[in-house]
Amino acid sequence: MTKEGGKISGLLREVNIKAGLPIVDDAIKRVTYNIKNAKPMGVSAIKLIHGYGSTGKGGGIRTEVRKYLERLKSKREIKNFITGEKFSIFDEDTRTAFLVCDALRRDSDLERHNNGITIVIL
Repeated sequence: MTKEGGKISGLLREVNIKAGLPIVDDAIKRVTYNIKNAKPMGVSAIKLIHGYGSTGKGGGIRTEVRKYLERLKSKREIKNFITGEKFSIFDEDTRTAFLVCDALRRDSDLERHNNGITIVIL
């Protein structure tokens, strides 16, 4: 964690959940594991790389991960998540996420509208 202007800004972890081409259930397990183990390590945001899917319609992993994150958000197990398509300085959720994790300001996918990633705010 870094201290900037009196505020503590957490770490950003990047996790490639599509590595090894897992089935959807295994990808969800990877997401769960990383969310549960990130907070004690000072991580405040996780960039999930899930890919968009080879069919061009959005892959099963991407779709199911985002449904799963919506459930976690509704149960308040995560603060929020930002789809790669909306990861922009013009998006209110993104600007709020910067306050939690300043490293997101320097992420290579900011402003790229990348359908293959999702940012999880812990």
